[in-house]
Amino acid sequence: MSHIGSYDERYKNFNWTIAEKELDYGNNSIYNIGYYCSDRICEKGLGNRRALIWQGFTGEVRTFTYNDIRIYSNCFATFLKEVGVRAQERVCIFMDRIPELYISFLGILKMGCIAQPLFSAFGEEALLTRLDDAKTRAILTTKKHIHKIRRLRAQLPELTKVIVVDAGDKPLENDEIAFDMDNVPNVDHFDIFKANRDVPSVLHYTSGTTGKPKGALHVHSSIIAQYITTKWVLDLTADDIYWCTADPGWVTGTSYGIIGPWSNGITQAVYDIGFNAQKWYAFIEKHKITVWYSAPTAIRLLMKEGTELVQKFDLSSLRHLISVGEPLNAEAVLWSEQAFGKPFHDSYWQTETGSIVITNYPGMKIKPGSMGKPFPGIIATVLDQQTFEPIRKPGSVGLIALKPGWPSMFRTYWNNKEIYDSKFKNDWYICGDRSSIDDEGYFWFVGRDDDVINTAGHLVGPFEIESALLEHEAVAESAAVGKPDPINLEVVKAFIALKPGYEPSDDLMINIMNFVRKKLSPLAMPQEIEFVDSLPKTRSGKIMRRLLRAQEWGEDIGDTSTLEND
Repeated sequence: MSHIGSYDERYKNFNWTIAEKELDYGNNSIYNIGYYCSDRICEKGLGNRRALIWQGFTGEVRTFTYNDIRIYSNCFATFLKEVGVRAQERVCIFMDRIPELYISFLGILKMGCIAQPLFSAFGEEALLTRLDDAKTRAILTTKKHIHKIRRLRAQLPELTKVIVVDAGDKPLENDEIAFDMDNVPNVDHFDIFKANRDVPSVLHYTSGTTGKPKGALHVHSSIIAQYITTKWVLDLTADDIYWCTADPGWVTGTSYGIIGPWSNGITQAVYDIGFNAQKWYAFIEKHKITVWYSAPTAIRLLMKEGTELVQKFDLSSLRHLISVGEPLNAEAVLWSEQAFGKPFHDSYWQTETGSIVITNYPGMKIKPGSMGKPFPGIIATVLDQQTFEPIRKPGSVGLIALKPGWPSMFRTYWNNKEIYDSKFKNDWYICGDRSSIDDEGYFWFVGRDDDVINTAGHLVGPFEIESALLEHEAVAESAAVGKPDPINLEVVKAFIALKPGYEPSDDLMINIMNFVRKKLSPLAMPQEIEFVDSLPKTRSGKIMRRLLRAQEWGEDIGDTSTLEND
């Protein structure tokens, strides 16, 4: 049963110390996230409670208690210390959704290092950019992905420890190190690093409009917001079996796929598989999932499969559904009520916010298509795009902005304070999205305020795609924009001017697409390429992506007075 009070009452009387008191945060001067997600749960007498039900793509199931999580994370922490990794060095996790990913994340934090989870589908160039920027010291990976890292080692002098968690009897190269979580002595006690509230904990990379991806740096006290939003928005209780479909290579997969549920002592299920409607429904039925946190892209794909498939499974265990990552269209909310007997509750937040900031709170009236209202403790508004002052008129579109000070707000962009500072105007944090607010205080998403492409809930930077395209032997100039897509919200479309001697063809188009896929990731691969003679530029030579984007979205192209050929 839900334990949530009314939204208005919660918002009016809220203080972040509510979460701190429930967590006993700072008791005995302990602030480390790793402790609160494992040791503390065991100290409460819940060590035998299931923490993780893991199912692999072959159907294999493994179960871990909180005591298992505590001991195995101690093993990871001890091992990192023994091989010479030091506190506050960056340790990357680069693997599929296997138990070692989730457990090593806590071990890295217990050691006092900064966890740097990266999406395992990243290609070599995307991986290199992020490891080089963070000056990553160690990486935890698997046999499946080790070849990517081997090809990059010479370009990453700071990366001195490559740890393979499933090496088995397979010989490793050079100075690579094997670590088998199941075949090392149990470490019942580990002296957890004495972090304070503001010690860095997690480094998540997010795409930007220009330049390389930016590392959003979070601190250990982020758990205060992640704990209470998990409890109140995801409505999790001790009896729930919770499933978050997000990969921990993205912030949802750490904030609400590790920290949030485990700090609440919840049993969570993980399925190491891509989207498959039939297998997803079978997973819910088999493990009796009660609370499900997914993405609009997945929901729209489920809609395509229809309600007939839903009816073949017993999904009666489901009691609460939440969505994240991109706008949830009204049709998806209405469809979920028809298919599951309950609506998906949209939630809005970002890598930089670290936790949910605007949401359809449980028990609150849902307006299909709306993002909902600010979470208690969050002061949110929309600002005029010129003056950066709050817009008072209901229905007027402005920049979504938050009053800084919530616990999970990122503290900087890694080695990029200038861009970090640019995100703040008139004592507001500017989210980079546009919205309106209706007369009841509900937020309605309008779109991005920059050129970042939101494809299937993942933000992809056009600069990174364009840089990869320019490395192809046939490409002289390139521009990447988002194009509307009924399932993924947006997909990447590339406009390409070819070098002399090359002619447009289907074979060349496929070759370029696969070139980008291998270098970056499947998400960054253009789904469409349009060959052009030249690209629209300003007189200073800057490509005007907004004109190309407006063309794809059927929008007004606006002022073209600075165009090179205008």
